[in-house]
Amino acid sequence: MSARFAGQIVLVTGGGEGIGRAASVAFAGEGATVVVAGRHLETLDSTCELIARRGGKADLVVADPSGLGDDGAEYIVAETVRRHGALDVAFNNVTELGPNQPVGEICEKVWAETLTANLTGVWLAMKHEIAHMEKAGRGVIVNTASNIGAQGMLPGLGAYAASKAAVSALTQTAAREYADRGIRINAISPCPLGRGASVEQIADTVVWLASEEASYIVGHDLVLDRKTTV
Repeated sequence: MSARFAGQIVLVTGGGEGIGRAASVAFAGEGATVVVAGRHLETLDSTCELIARRGGKADLVVADPSGLGDDGAEYIVAETVRRHGALDVAFNNVTELGPNQPVGEICEKVWAETLTANLTGVWLAMKHEIAHMEKAGRGVIVNTASNIGAQGMLPGLGAYAASKAAVSALTQTAAREYADRGIRINAISPCPLGRGASVEQIADTVVWLASEEASYIVGHDLVLDRKTTV
């Protein structure tokens, strides 16, 4: 096993499947203790079992990363720190595509739910992650945006695109606000629906972006796809 993250505590929201699971496995393979968080015990437990079979260390927190109070982002961060005494890296990866609809047909409920899951959830996670990292004087945050947000691809996903473009803007703003406090914040923008890099390739990029090898990168939204136009 590599040791790039030996002794570090890494939190991955949405760690039960896809990019979140792949990143959790990758961080554990680099020596981190990984806390996977999300709403579904079964998928989180499967991620932890996969990590354990490969000789890594993992823990889980069942909660809604976009929720408030006792079952939301604040609880996830507090429980991570309570159990493990630190939070060195956070990968905020929860993503909800929502239904495929033209902008004029999106109902208010779907709009609100999509922005809550993809944008408000990231903001809440960052709010509480930053609070801890400021006390520690250091930390790394990586958020999942999307190249749909960056490039306006795939008509029919207006709420998703708006929420992910906002994640990119939020990431860049926060990066400038907290860089001089020892907190490094960036985002990745993969292509959804399997039209870009594999989840393993994306996970490797997240691990690199969170590592000391990328310590010079701050406030960047790294677009991960095979094409820049369609």
